[in-house]
Amino acid sequence: MSTHDRYPEIRPTSGYADPRVRSTGPGPGAGADSDPDRSSMLTARLAVVLSILVGQLWGLTVGLNAWMRGDTRIAWWIAGFEVVSFSLALVVWRAGQRRDR
Repeated sequence: MSTHDRYPEIRPTSGYADPRVRSTGPGPGAGADSDPDRSSMLTARLAVVLSILVGQLWGLTVGLNAWMRGDTRIAWWIAGFEVVSFSLALVVWRAGQRRDR
């Protein structure tokens, strides 16, 4: 059974010349942010948070190496650094959200 037999009201042009189809979809530039200020702010916020994330990964590596060597003093300092950098990332992200609305 062909599609035309099941749905005789649909023409084989698949919407090309079908008068019921009024719009073929979003126009050019759909999904792009039209406000350049907002876009640059989001990009800057993302860059700051990603750099903090890289610092956290570095700190995690150093902290684990220190812990495995038995140097717990350095490991605790690095754990504190992790908490502070995570808090900083949250503050940066949340501060940007208030201005973003």
